[in-house]
Amino acid sequence: MKNTRIAAIDVGNDSIKAIFGEVEYELNIPNIIARDTEDRPVIGIEELDDKNPLDGIHIKVHSPALKENNAIYRIGNLATKSNNATELDPGSSKSEEDQTLIMLFTTLALDAVKEENANLFPRVKNVIDANYTLGTGLPLREVKEGKDAGYRSKLSGSVHQVEFLVTPKYQGMKVNIKFDEVKVYPEGFAAYINLVMDNNLKIINKDLIDRQILIQDIGGLSTDIAVIKNRNVDDDKAQGFNLGVSESLEAIREEIRSKHGVELDSRRDVVDIITKKNDRNHIMVKGSRTSVHDITDRILLDLAKKQYRLLRNVWSKNSQTEICYFVGGGATVLKDYLKTLNNNLDGYNIDFFEDEKESIWMMANAYYKLITDFVRKAEKQKVVETKKPVAN
Repeated sequence: MKNTRIAAIDVGNDSIKAIFGEVEYELNIPNIIARDTEDRPVIGIEELDDKNPLDGIHIKVHSPALKENNAIYRIGNLATKSNNATELDPGSSKSEEDQTLIMLFTTLALDAVKEENANLFPRVKNVIDANYTLGTGLPLREVKEGKDAGYRSKLSGSVHQVEFLVTPKYQGMKVNIKFDEVKVYPEGFAAYINLVMDNNLKIINKDLIDRQILIQDIGGLSTDIAVIKNRNVDDDKAQGFNLGVSESLEAIREEIRSKHGVELDSRRDVVDIITKKNDRNHIMVKGSRTSVHDITDRILLDLAKKQYRLLRNVWSKNSQTEICYFVGGGATVLKDYLKTLNNNLDGYNIDFFEDEKESIWMMANAYYKLITDFVRKAEKQKVVETKKPVAN
């Protein structure tokens, strides 16, 4: 797989997590976009290149895979400052949203344009031709509906271009993105792979491989509950639900605005308030530290009860389950509430990842393990084929 670069990308509702190459580069960008014009105003334009590109992503995207082609966007941190910023809506399908593709292409372009990769991809003046072998994923519900095939063909069959407009360091650069291979994995299966295997797909958690377990992955827009039996995801028993943390975060944001007159830029700001180490569940109101515990506790406890009900229903249909692992960004937000509910009620055998980064990066890490294993096997097969004797 010459001149192709490995990319493992988790397009999460809250943010994009991406791992590139030999794990030498990671990217985490808020999953927020805002439509914009070509010449966004910049104060002190001569100092633009001294700024962090990730704080000023301003692009035009051309791709036949998009419903709205050749549109201009602010991305990530820059988009949060816009009045028209959009985040994925509850009930939407990740595989069918332009925003998913825009974030995916932007992330790849930010890797391709890095100075360290100048010798990796061909460059002619300001145009880079970048080839990737991509590992990514979709919620179980969408995979069970067969949407992974259409998503994969959207990516594989075309050239996708990202043009950097008023972006620090990369202004005027264009990146043409092609895929040598695209693998789309179900998120529940990916979580299991990450639990039991290392980067070389060697088993590191022997206690889990022959147990019947559940993995409840709580995302922004959806929740997947994977049922693992005999080292495989039971496709018939695995379930996806249109219940994530986004609506609750939006409700907290709205109540803070109406009660305290404080406008938070995005759901990410709400997550920061809920999960920060110091002054958790506090905001500044007119310069005074103010508790919003009453708002966050009521709304998040209500969501935790709904998540717990999902767990109870799936467990009742899989009564020989030994343990349920809660994973994903939503599990990090709801961890304390779910633990309290579990202690006060039936007391299922549940577990969380105390390392928040590990929980949030679980999908990207899993995609990386799976796509690197695919590349290794493909290269081995190529070697075998070149050694075959040529028939006379």
